Amino acid sequence: MKRCVCLLLCLCLLLSGCGENPAEPRFRDFCARLNAAEGLRLTAKLRAEYEDKSVRFTLAYEEDGEGGRVTVLEPELIRGVSARVAPGATTLEYDSVVLDTGSLDAFGLSPLSAIPVLLHALRVGHAESFWEEDGETVLQLAPDDRLLCTVWFETGGMLPRRAELITDGHVAVFMEISDFVLDDA
Repeated sequence: MKRCVCLLLCLCLLLSGCGENPAEPRFRDFCARLNAAEGLRLTAKLRAEYEDKSVRFTLAYEEDGEGGRVTVLEPELIRGVSARVAPGATTLEYDSVVLDTGSLDAFGLSPLSAIPVLLHALRVGHAESFWEEDGETVLQLAPDDRLLCTVWFETGGMLPRRAELITDGHVAVFMEISDFVLDDA
């Protein structure tokens, strides 16, 4: 009898370790705040990896009830070019200027659509896995069958700090995120 009780207690202890990762409820809270926000702002330094080159941009992003707007901060040559943008867009139009950054994959991912793609993944993506790395919470999201997003969060405030957008089996966009602010409802 004592042996059965000991085995049952050991089994209970083992099964209790199979529960939810402590980062999951914090991520769910972040998603709820993101989805309820009236708007948001962030700055992102991007490095996009094409087959034959890497390109860098610094972008400001603002979102309100009417959609998102991306503004180029760097490179200096096109600083201030700004437009509404959505996932899948590869061009920015401003007056008569058209800037085509090209597509990073067969599905239309571009440096200029990377922020909206990331935000979409944060809003609707399935969390594949969670882990801790250098004091940050990291998770991998799968918003659909063709894209994976790895996001590093500041553990305390659960704000995104870095992200990688992975498509066609390789990292297509590296992103450093700063000044992430949610305008709460």
